[in-house]
This record gives sequence, C-alpha cells and structure tokens, in this order.
Amino acid sequence: MAKAIHAMVRVLEEARSVDFYRTAFGLDVAERLDFDDFTLIYLRNAEADFELELTVNKGTDTPYDLGNAYGHMAFCVDDLDAEHARFESAGLSPRKIVEFNRDGALLARFFFVQDPDGYQIEVLQRHGRYQ
Repeated sequence: MAKAIHAMVRVLEEARSVDFYRTAFGLDVAERLDFDDFTLIYLRNAEADFELELTVNKGTDTPYDLGNAYGHMAFCVDDLDAEHARFESAGLSPRKIVEFNRDGALLARFFFVQDPDGYQIEVLQRHGRYQ
C-alpha cells in the first residue's frame, strides 16, 4: 500500500515562507537540503508524518504563475474559532469562517488563508471526515 509523505510548493523567499508556515501551522524545518540551483526545505509538526516541501529555485525573483490547476492544501484544527482569531492577530489575513451543510447536517466549518506566494490553504474544524 502506498503512503503519502509530502507535497511540494515552489516559493520565492525561504525565510518568509518558513515563518508563515511556522506561525500559521506550527510547522518546523525537519530537514534542509541545499543544492547548486535550488534548496529543499521539509516542514512538519508533531501532528503527522506528512511533510510540506518548500522548493526555492535560486535565481528566481518573480512570482510563480500558479495557473488555473492548483486547488489548495488543507489543515484541520481542534478549535476553528480560536485559530481564526490567532491568524487575525498574527496578521495572516484569514478569510471569513464558512459553514458547509449537506442534507441539513454540518459537513464542514472552515476558512481559507493565502501564503506569501499565493497558495490557498483551507483550515477546517476537526469534524466528520476531516480529522
């Protein structure tokens, strides 16, 4: 059976992105691999083995074109309202909390936030399938 181990996003500024993901999701650098043309930074926290790989391509100084194919990443939290307030106080500009219902029952509560490179990230209340 296959096991998901990481997702990768390209970022312009290592420090800015590491700071965002540390502040927003408690992800810390698990490993940093520097090569001639690029640097790979693997981020994780104690909640899961899954890692986020940040790729910094050296010599790139213009924002990446995210195109129309990128969807979003998602994180779940125990207290969505508290996290939303924390994001606001940290200056991360979260969008409003949304409730998504299906057949009269709560399916999900969530908000989105954008990282420094324009990637959309969904933050969900732990509930139902979102554990």
